Amino acid sequence: MKLSRRQSLKAVSLAAALPAASSLVGKSRSAELPPVRLVVLDVGGTIIEDRGDVPTAMRAALANGGVEVTTAQIGEWRGASKLEMVRHFVSLEKMPADVDREELIASIYKDFSTRVTGMYSTVSPIAGAEEAFRLMRRSGLLLATTTGFDRELAFAIFHRLGWQEYFVATIASDDVAQGRPSPYMIFHAMESARVNSVLEVVAVGDTPLDLQAGTNAGLRGVVGVLSGASSREKLQRERHTHILPSVADLPALLRSL
Repeated sequence: MKLSRRQSLKAVSLAAALPAASSLVGKSRSAELPPVRLVVLDVGGTIIEDRGDVPTAMRAALANGGVEVTTAQIGEWRGASKLEMVRHFVSLEKMPADVDREELIASIYKDFSTRVTGMYSTVSPIAGAEEAFRLMRRSGLLLATTTGFDRELAFAIFHRLGWQEYFVATIASDDVAQGRPSPYMIFHAMESARVNSVLEVVAVGDTPLDLQAGTNAGLRGVVGVLSGASSREKLQRERHTHILPSVADLPALLRSL
């Protein structure tokens, strides 16, 4: 029986939840690890600067729709699907019975998208990011991105920066059933890059949800960077393999693996 893409992603997720290979092969596993083939990079705060635009736009759009939230509440959702974020806060709001919540969610999300698209039209790359892409591609690594933005905004960012050539896949939140901390965007990137083993994949991000998604995927490497939304202390509370100042330090780390 042929599985759909969504069924395939769920099957991979189940496989990642099985006992780690180290529990099956013991100490010999380290000598048998395959080389890293795919690096999956978050976007905002990881390869482009985080100026606080997303929380500002989200809070304003929610308030415009009659939903009041704090900056701290939004901060807990950094790295998540932005549509899922809107849906979450609308679901918590007490409203008259005749309010169409789905219509309100769509309206708020459209408002947010308009605001953040304008903001991101001038956002700069993280210092050293593009050179890191070149070095990793030159060494034979495949690169992909995952983001809590939808495909339209992600495409606009990459088109403006001229980065399409570096990535074999650009996975957006609307490409999967569930965003972070679910691992589905990572699995979708693996599928697009034709990489079969999670032991050949390293994921990089600046938020706890980024690290949680990499951990839930069972990846070889789960790398936090300090260039975005989270402090070292906050990232260290999550399971990870490395924490770096920024993506600019990634090529040196990968050479050491």
